[in-house]
Amino acid sequence: MANGTRLILNSSGLLELDDNKKPALLIMEDGTTFEGKAFGATTTAVGELVFNTSLMGYQEVLTDPSYAGQVVTMTYPEIGNYGVCDEDIESRSIFARAFVVRHLSRKHSNHRASGTLEAFLDKFNIPGISEVDTRAITRRLRDQGAMRCAISTEEDVLTEGGREKLLAALADAPQMAGQDLTNEVTTKEIYTIGTGKTKVAVLDFGIKQNILRELIARGVTATVYPARAKAADILATSPDGIFLSNGPGDPAACEDIIAEMKTLIASRIPIFGICLGHQLLSIALGGSTYKLKFGHRGGNHPVKDLTTGKIEVTCQNHGFAVDEKSMPANLELTHINLNDNSVEGFRHKELPIFAVQYHPEAHPGPHDSNYLFDRFLSLIESHHKVSK
Repeated sequence: MANGTRLILNSSGLLELDDNKKPALLIMEDGTTFEGKAFGATTTAVGELVFNTSLMGYQEVLTDPSYAGQVVTMTYPEIGNYGVCDEDIESRSIFARAFVVRHLSRKHSNHRASGTLEAFLDKFNIPGISEVDTRAITRRLRDQGAMRCAISTEEDVLTEGGREKLLAALADAPQMAGQDLTNEVTTKEIYTIGTGKTKVAVLDFGIKQNILRELIARGVTATVYPARAKAADILATSPDGIFLSNGPGDPAACEDIIAEMKTLIASRIPIFGICLGHQLLSIALGGSTYKLKFGHRGGNHPVKDLTTGKIEVTCQNHGFAVDEKSMPANLELTHINLNDNSVEGFRHKELPIFAVQYHPEAHPGPHDSNYLFDRFLSLIESHHKVSK
């Protein structure tokens, strides 16, 4: 064809123009290497390599602050085909360090789309690699566990010097265990959203916007605080309830946050925690957490509600879990993961406190667990009646 452009078979078995010959390189901590095609920003990134099993929702995944410090691999092979939409952004930025896909669809078809996935990554200086075997990556992570990786889309990546530079960056990359990443993702200022009658103090450890939408839809005025807000300042505003958000990193590393959380617990105000909030709450109540082998990430994870016997298909994104054996006697296990029986939820037997590991706000994912926001509002209402 003209100008040397040629037709190739993509990973879906379809002919397309080979209009991007720029290489990219992914090196895993165990030395496994994948060469592919670059997209997004021209840069180098390091982080913990993980995989997500969602069939859609790549934009929400990328902008979920819980992915800070991680390089995300999508197991679904066709990514980018519906572009990006302004309404689907879950935070102020992309927090994933890099993006790994089997096939990047450079053309999209979606009346809601405001641009391409490739341009979206470039805007936030995030590199991507496509045309790699994401099944092989996923199987390796399942067998060996989540591990650090380095990815480069720079021009010299396939040269000896480029590879050495990438290996040096990988060697300097920190392990996820021991990292407190909340300062990277939390709000810097206190702000209020919503005009409802119920006042909820929200601790932002990396909150997704759909959580706030779910609260506001239920008549909440949410005052959002930075991760390291002082409990005394929060309690001085007399909130009706306290919400502890999702977030990235190792919960055990957030020692000062946990200390403040103990004061919030002592106030006896209703508390609802999810994801990192669930983990921090468990530690503050006397439990402990541990790192999962490869984590739970995707919109298709089955969870059993032990109080009703019902099965929920849930959205999940976490690499740490609460150790069931560490839970004190005053905590009741309420939800378990049906894939590995790990803890997915608990409630306090005496205080108005409950928490879940997964994401009831979904986005992306099923809406099976939306009822938990209603449960939180009902808990606040019943607590008011008792305290009057």
